[in-house]
Formats: sequence, structure tokens, C-alpha cells
Amino acid sequence: MRVLGISAFYHDSAAVLVDGGRIVAAAQEERFTRLRHDPAFPHQALAYVTQAAGVPLASIDWVVFYDKPFLKFERLLETYLAYAPRGFASFRAAMPLWIKEKLFLKRMLLDELRAIDPGFDREKLLFSEHHLSHAASAFYPSPFGEAAVLTLDGVGEWATGSLAVGRGTDLQILREMHFPHSLGLLYSAFTYYTGFKVNSGEYKVMGLAPYGEPRFASLIHEHLIDVKEDGSFRLNLDYFDYCTGLRMTNDRFHALFGAKPRDPSERLEQIHMDLAASVQQVTEDIMLRLATSAVRETGIGNLCLAGGVALNCVANGRIVRETPVRSLWVQPAAGDAGGALGAALAVSHLALEVPRHDGGGLDGMQGAYLGPEFPQAEIETMLNAAGAQFTTHDEDAMIRHAAEALASGKAIGWFQGRMEFGPRALGARSILGDARSPQMQKILNLKVKFRESFRPFAPAVLREDVADWFELDGDSPYMLLVAGVRPGRRREMSPGESALFGIDRLNVPRSEIPAVTHVDYSARIQTVHDQTNPRFHRLLTEFKRLTGVGMLVNTSFNVRGEPIVCTPLDAFRCFLGTDLDLLVAGCCVADKAAQTVKGQRYESAFALD
Repeated sequence: MRVLGISAFYHDSAAVLVDGGRIVAAAQEERFTRLRHDPAFPHQALAYVTQAAGVPLASIDWVVFYDKPFLKFERLLETYLAYAPRGFASFRAAMPLWIKEKLFLKRMLLDELRAIDPGFDREKLLFSEHHLSHAASAFYPSPFGEAAVLTLDGVGEWATGSLAVGRGTDLQILREMHFPHSLGLLYSAFTYYTGFKVNSGEYKVMGLAPYGEPRFASLIHEHLIDVKEDGSFRLNLDYFDYCTGLRMTNDRFHALFGAKPRDPSERLEQIHMDLAASVQQVTEDIMLRLATSAVRETGIGNLCLAGGVALNCVANGRIVRETPVRSLWVQPAAGDAGGALGAALAVSHLALEVPRHDGGGLDGMQGAYLGPEFPQAEIETMLNAAGAQFTTHDEDAMIRHAAEALASGKAIGWFQGRMEFGPRALGARSILGDARSPQMQKILNLKVKFRESFRPFAPAVLREDVADWFELDGDSPYMLLVAGVRPGRRREMSPGESALFGIDRLNVPRSEIPAVTHVDYSARIQTVHDQTNPRFHRLLTEFKRLTGVGMLVNTSFNVRGEPIVCTPLDAFRCFLGTDLDLLVAGCCVADKAAQTVKGQRYESAFALD
């Protein structure tokens, strides 16, 4: 039974194909169009997943959209009616678009599908609810036979969060939190207020938080949000403008914290770092209470997470360490792209009762390597057509060459196998560097990624070595858990270094692996497994043979504002436009010094994220 899942028309559109309950292929449209968070109908992603499955759209049994647009329209209309006449300007601006596109979305979807297959049967088109899609994306690929499932995001149709229980193929939502009370929207309000882009820059707030002090946390609890012991909450809407306005926050919010919203072009000040630390602390507190409550209410020690808030890897790490949760699994494509996956899995398992597959201890995401791959011959053809100068090796020589370059301090673009599904590069479309280098974080941020200097990088570490370096002895294959660097690996701060505040703390080495150690001695960890990515595992093993350290800096192969690269041509263009030293694509190795073609510099090639 083949089921095609689609998400589109908000942000991060995607297509996913599930066959007999197994995930065959999944991809976000942005990777093909090169438009970050592309919300358009996923034409190219859909073409890819059907091609990967070797079937035309006509052979798909069911197509399912990840939410119910009519319920979203109902929420929009009821919200404006509740606040009338306030917000009429935004109502007038939004309504024509909603009537044209969202209310008649079923017709739009049918038109798009019939443009591909003129005989497409309208009865094959189904709709899932937004938070059911999130919950299904978390539970069904997890390694658990039964689990509690928490979903948290901005807003779906009405729901902003849910608690569900999954057992076998059954998945039942027990309770929901509803708009306008939303943890995701609270975090997004502070994202907007600190000068970052909503639905894109929330991870920057998380990365900025360790540079600040949570001195506003009590103010947030006192004025903005009432949190109950079980983690349920209500927002004080007097301070927000997202219900009816065109901004996240209002003048009362700004007066509470004593400043206007930061313009993205303005310098980050200590107040912005303290605001980030404060909303991060409040978010962690709520997530810990919700996780604890989920275990106590359901009596199940396994917990699955999805929804955009589930990408808060700092909070996830605390759930593992500080709650009764016995085992945690987080959907790597936790946002709207993963909704397409969840919708397809919900139809397969919940509606059609297709049995789940025993992964033998592994989850069903196959390491999230679900996107396009390119055979060696095709990589060589595309690089030759682009004018690249490269040498081709056997795999052993390629691994050795790449590891030696990394050990000598070079930054490399690593393009291998199937592209990752979700926002994280996991060793298929990655930029790699030496975690031991005190300069590597600054080099990658400013000369390769062209982004803010405070942004942290993640360590990719051999699974068998993780406990030697970090306060974690378990799996973290999707870079969604933060844990501390082991005390024995840390470097003691001098009195002068310890007295530094804010961004001045950035360039102080804190451990034997300074490029991936954050200012609070933590790291966002990716464990690399031989079963899911043998070539990346081999590279780390060879690097360990050379250096004694089975770990590398791993960040996504793109620059600020650009989607992660998809094709060898994307990779070569990014390689030329940045200060990367080496490109390793398949078994092809291209040295920057040998290139005769000039690329476009990437500093201004993409809109800021």
C-alpha cells in the first residue's frame, strides 16, 4: 500500500512516500528550488520521491495532506471576530489570500495532482489533522512499541500542543492545548523581539542563550505566562499582537522589557542575550514539566517528541537527565516538513492498519538519509560539466585523503550518499572541520558560513566513543540532544576568563575540543553509527587513527540563508563561493587551489535567514 504525504503552503513544503509502512523517500522542496523554507507545492520533491520508489503518481494508492485547511480558516475567522474591530487591517490583508488559496486548497491540490496525472481520482486525496501528523511522525518511526507522544509548535489548525499515546499501530490523542496559548508562539515572540526571523531564527535564540543571564525569567512568569505544575499554561494576550496584528509583540511587551524590538541590522547587546537566556529557561521549565506529566499520566516511560519546539535540543537533553522519561526519541524532521511524513504514516498504520516493521533496535528513519543520491559516474559528469578540477580515488584513498586534510586544519565540503531529510546535516551534505582547533568555529562562521560569530557547531562523534567525551552514554543520531563535555576533557578558566560576560566569552577555549564546546561546556551531539552511515563512520575512524580523536565539527553544507546543498553542482558552487579548502564528493576530491573557474562569492548570494 503506497501512501504519498504532502506538506505545503505555509513553510517547509515536502513530499514523502511510504510503501507498506516503510519510508521509501522524503525531501523538502527548498533543496530543489534553492529557496529556503519554500512553501510552494512540492513539485520537485514529489517527482523525486515517486522516481525513487520507481512508480508514477497513478500507482499511488492514497495522497494525504498534513493538515485540514478549513479548520485553519475557521480559527482565523473566529479569532478576528473575537477581537473585532481591532486587527481589521490585518484581517483585510489576510482574508483575500485565505479565501483564494487556503479555503479552496483541496481544489488547488487536485489541480496540481491532475497536472501530473490527468486521471487522478479525487477520492484518493485525504487530509490529516496537523498535530496528529506530528504525533504520527514521532511515534511510528520510533523504536518503541508503546510511547507517550508530545507535540509542541506554533499552531496547527487550533491545537498548539498535544499529548498522545501510541501502541503498536494505534495512536490516540488524549488532550490538546489550543490557540492562542502556544509555547512555540511565545518563543517566536522573543525571536522577533531580539531581531531574528520568525519560523527561521528560533534556533539562533537558543544558540545565543548561553551568553546571557536569565534575569527576565521571573518577569516572563509574572506577566506573560501562567504555568501550572503539569506544564499546561496560559499566555497573557495583553502583551502580544499575533492574534490580530502584523507583529508578534506590542508596545506593552516592549515597555515591560524596556526596549524596542531589535532591528536585524543592529548590533546584539547584552539585553538580547539575557532575553534569549530567559525565554530559553522558561521553555525548558515547561518542557520538563510536560514530559514529567506525560510519563505520570500515561504510565509509559518512553517519550516521543515532534513539532517545531522539539528541535530545542537543550531542553531535550534536560528531559533525558532530569525527568522520569526512560527513553526519548525525537523526530529529526520535527517541523512542518515532517508533517508530510506523519500524515503518510498515519494513513498507513492508523487508517489502513499496515503493520509496523521491527527495526532490530534501530528506528525507522534510516538515519534520516532519505533524499536523492548520485552515483559516482553522475558526480564526475556534473563536476566535469561545471569545469571542476578534481582527482578520483578508490574509497580507501578518498577517506585517507579527507582525514589527512582535516587533521591538517582544512575545512572540507563532504557530499556523500542520500541527502538528509530535516533541518540537520548528518554527514551526507556536511561541512567538516577539526574539533580540536581553537580557530575552527570562527573560521567556519565568518569565512565559510558567513553568519553570526556566536553560532555554535556540533560534534559528530563515533557512537562507540561518545561516553569518553560527553556526559551522555546513548544514541543521539539526529543532533537533537545537548549534553556536557566530560569534566576531565574540560579546560579550567583563568580568573580573568571567568569574569568575562556575553559575547566576550566566545573565543575562550574550554576543552580539548574547543570548536564544539559551547560557553556553558555543553555540546549538541551527533552520534555516528556504522549501520546508517558507514562511509562517514569510516572517515571518523581514520581521523581517530591519525589524531586519537574520533570526532569532527559537523555543520550543514550551505551558507547563511541558503538551503542545504542537494546536487553535486550545488556543492561545487558553494565550494567555489566560500573559503572551503577541499570538496569531497563521492570519491572525487577537488582542491580549491587547483580550480581554474571562479565562482560567485556567497556572502550576498542569499537572503538572510
